[in-house]
Amino acid sequence: METIKDSDWPGKKENAKAAAQIPAQALSPRLAEVARLFRTKPFFPHRLARGGHAQTLVAGLKGKVNTRLNDEIRGSEARTFEVAPGASLLAHCRWQSERRAAPTLVLVHGLEGSSRSHYMRGTARKAFTAGLNVVGVNLRNCGDSEHLTETLYHSGMSGDIRRVVEELAEHDGLRTIFVAGFSMGGNIVLKLAGEYGERPPESLAGVCAVSPSLDLSACADRLEQRENRIYMSSFLHSLHRRIRRKQRRHPNIYDARGLRSVRTIREFDERFTAPHAGFRDAADYYAQSSALPLVARIRVPTLILHAADDPLIPASSFLDPSLALNPEVLLVMPPRGGHVAFIADAASGGEDRFWAENRVVEFCRLLAGALPAEGA
Repeated sequence: METIKDSDWPGKKENAKAAAQIPAQALSPRLAEVARLFRTKPFFPHRLARGGHAQTLVAGLKGKVNTRLNDEIRGSEARTFEVAPGASLLAHCRWQSERRAAPTLVLVHGLEGSSRSHYMRGTARKAFTAGLNVVGVNLRNCGDSEHLTETLYHSGMSGDIRRVVEELAEHDGLRTIFVAGFSMGGNIVLKLAGEYGERPPESLAGVCAVSPSLDLSACADRLEQRENRIYMSSFLHSLHRRIRRKQRRHPNIYDARGLRSVRTIREFDERFTAPHAGFRDAADYYAQSSALPLVARIRVPTLILHAADDPLIPASSFLDPSLALNPEVLLVMPPRGGHVAFIADAASGGEDRFWAENRVVEFCRLLAGALPAEGA
């Protein structure tokens, strides 16, 4: 694995210090070329949103102020994927006129997100414009799909995305498929790639993870810090509402008594996520569902984008030695960028300010080959 760090980028000096970096390693030829091109497109934060919290909070406003993103839902085809008996996922798809000839990007959202999340719609718009089919997946219950399953979603459900990829390859005949996940979705797609190990399907061309929650226990700890109360409160408010809806729909399965006393994500996972998913407790759930122990097994070209100042996910999660030795993993870790934000100082080269979305699409275009990236 090679880490692209701030000192590798000529032309500008970043004032903030980068977090400790993973020593550079030899990359596979495919990723070495991607790394070479990415060095010419470093991330520099918007001058009015330089800190991790500022980046994260401002990015959350994107979907509210950018009405063009609504076109990604209105112009899409709704489709369900059966992933288990009695459980289906709702996806919003946009197809190129020559569907089978085009590469396909499967997008997976984060905790309490959906295919409507700003980063999902922003990436979908860019990918479709670049010539890719786009499949924006809603995890179980998300995106108004609670009627499609009795079960809750969780951070380890890589099997659901595996079945989406399999159906697209086997039923739709799609030969070049990329998967990209954000935050929790990033953990899911990295876990999937690691589970494939030495035998990834021929159709899986690449994996992208933006601000992935590689170590779930460490992320739960980080959320409990005083400075992150605003995020914790937002997540818990949404999760509490979800449990109440599930109880109304399935009163024999869900019991919302005592829900008000659940004050942290770890407590929620202990009370609801773990037992409903068959884990002993939250610690067992985190251990079995975190992608970090599996990243070293990845054998498909993989891009990880993470900001050292991410307020929700500690940079130390990305310093694991086993990850550093993988030539199929390219980690790009700017010192700034926040959580699933990366709002750049200036738009350039035909790109908007949402740097991570642009890098994900460029990564897919480069590996697809038939869609050369601008400036290549």
